[in-house]
Amino acid sequence: MAASKPLDLEQFIRILIGETLFYDDEYGAIGCLSLIDPRKKRERFIASFMPEDGAFAIEEATAWTRDGEGEEAIGYELAADSKENATFQSPEEIAGALLKLAKRHNLLPSLTILFEEDEIA
Repeated sequence: MAASKPLDLEQFIRILIGETLFYDDEYGAIGCLSLIDPRKKRERFIASFMPEDGAFAIEEATAWTRDGEGEEAIGYELAADSKENATFQSPEEIAGALLKLAKRHNLLPSLTILFEEDEIA
């Protein structure tokens, strides 16, 4: 029996990131991935598919708001404003960029599902 190749963890992560940035046209559901600064406890970058552009985008947070109180709190400040950082044509490209940002700035992921009627940061 031939030995199988060891798992390529970075490729696994890139595929997982790409899969989280989905768009479901039927329900208007959009998967968004935030990169969270654990020291400052706030969103640093937000990534999603932009249906109106047919592209993937990364936005960098420029202002924040508190996340709520008590049981409603999520544990970090949400981006209240942002600026466009980069756009990509494929999930593979944006996944690579997000992984680089996470490594460079020591950020952690958080997944949110929005619906088209919700405002995307």
